[in-house]
Amino acid sequence: MRAKNARNKVVVSVVMGSDSDLPVMGEAAKILEEFGIGFELVLTSAHRAPSRTARYAAEARGRGIKIIIAGAGAAAHLAGVIASHTPLPVIGVPIDATSLGGLDALLATVQMPGGIPVATMAVGKAGAKNAALFAVRMLSLADKKMAQKLDAYIGKMARDVEAKQEKLKWPLS
Repeated sequence: MRAKNARNKVVVSVVMGSDSDLPVMGEAAKILEEFGIGFELVLTSAHRAPSRTARYAAEARGRGIKIIIAGAGAAAHLAGVIASHTPLPVIGVPIDATSLGGLDALLATVQMPGGIPVATMAVGKAGAKNAALFAVRMLSLADKKMAQKLDAYIGKMARDVEAKQEKLKWPLS
């Protein structure tokens, strides 16, 4: 496990099933850094290292982790396996890793049996970004400063749309 943003207590764990998932899951890390949220990067596999994955999930809460963001492609059982071993909220990010364009990962992540909740985001980088923003929203419920940062972030997105509207021209040249 590699802690990032160490000046803040690590409260979010960004987990991936393969090192090839880092370009996608890095989008979650960027958002967490932007909000000053302490996080760690964890590499483990539901299939290739099931004991490691179960141990990681079972110990996460005791280490102070509050939210887990888990990204995986193909069979994408990582988020569900983690959720079955921890009471923490788990956010799944399906990753496009096969010729099926991420549909296999989406279906594997979203189809959890009753009692094993996993909040599932969109496939790929947008899903990773939204997973981090979903974590920010959950953390902001108990943190007024975080809520203010979130409000500012949402306001900036709206202002950016207005600015783009002003630059919009037709016909294209």
